[in-house]
Amino acid sequence: MSTSILYHGWGVRGYVYDGSDFVEGGVVFYLRQKTPLRCPVCRSTQVIARGTVERRFKTVPIGLKPVTLVLPVQRVECRACRTVRQVEVQFADARRTYTKTLERYAVELCRVATIQDAARHLRMSWDTVKEMEKRYLQRAFGTPPLRQVRAIAIDELYLGKTGKFITIVLDLESGAIVHVGQGKGDEALKSFWKRLRRAGATIEAVAMDMSPAYAAAVAEHLPQAALIFDHFHVIKLFNQKLTDLRRHLYHEATAKLQKQVLKGTRWLLLKRPDHLDPAKDEVQRLHEALALNQTLATAYYLREELCEFWNQPDKALAAAFLQDWINRAFTTGVRILHDIARSLACHRTGLLAYYDFKLTTAKLEGTNRKIRTLLSRAYGYRDKEFFTLKLYALHRTKYALVG
Repeated sequence: MSTSILYHGWGVRGYVYDGSDFVEGGVVFYLRQKTPLRCPVCRSTQVIARGTVERRFKTVPIGLKPVTLVLPVQRVECRACRTVRQVEVQFADARRTYTKTLERYAVELCRVATIQDAARHLRMSWDTVKEMEKRYLQRAFGTPPLRQVRAIAIDELYLGKTGKFITIVLDLESGAIVHVGQGKGDEALKSFWKRLRRAGATIEAVAMDMSPAYAAAVAEHLPQAALIFDHFHVIKLFNQKLTDLRRHLYHEATAKLQKQVLKGTRWLLLKRPDHLDPAKDEVQRLHEALALNQTLATAYYLREELCEFWNQPDKALAAAFLQDWINRAFTTGVRILHDIARSLACHRTGLLAYYDFKLTTAKLEGTNRKIRTLLSRAYGYRDKEFFTLKLYALHRTKYALVG
């Protein structure tokens, strides 16, 4: 075997091949140093040899056979530093028992397999492979750049009883997460505002839900930015009110037939009409439920009309449409429609700002689904820093999400 194969196959340069052996189903290559000895700190060649220390390094396997490199690492006394140290090993980082090539290989494996699977294939511990990936993520995504960010979306995500809430800030142009804050509200965004000021970024628009806490924070720190209240969150709020109304009507119903008609219609009310399946009698069941109660029918049809607000030709027609919808909602006498109409009237500017930028939080909602998938596949993350780094790299994910 030639020395050049060590270089082309495992990235080993500056060392000479001295032999090989087959031990316990694996391959062992013996090396010796070829390049001149230098001090690893000051790089001086004025050194005195002080013996060697044999070190063993795992590297990329050949198929299923593990490969080990054995190198007698020279200890030198530097005349300039007056200290005895081991010389630098070019193909491995300091205090590591594996090569840089193996670390790159492990990171690529983690893109398509779980850390546990990668560790089993490489015959290494789970923690070692996880630290390899973590170091890569720190180098590549440790501090997301903010200089070129122009439009962002802000939302909170509930991670369960253990993780609680996190606040996500997404760059709407690149789709990359640029901030992950623990908790929710302005407290979770404090470090983001500081980074944004240091970066000198000019944020033109912020898409978000109608949360008063986030709205106040954006108004304080980004007074020049347009606030856009997203279509998804407005309809989500309406759907929650519609669900509460159906539940109230079900419990208030006295006749058994009325309860039978209303039972199981929750998802039918939330579906768009064009998504109803006639083969399952969903259209007929929905019509029966709406015919049973005028209040429920009024709320349902006004919800469908409100969806057309985001399909108007221009901002002026959208403003007229919104005002007309609010007026009709107030005249219905339905309490939930009064509540929604008041909310829309208070957030009129943010709703109409959609027509200035045509931005939504659709990318952020898609990212939230990716995060939930990431968590479920990995059964959670104990290392919060590692989890945050995984989120920063989420927009680069091209394969199945695995943990």
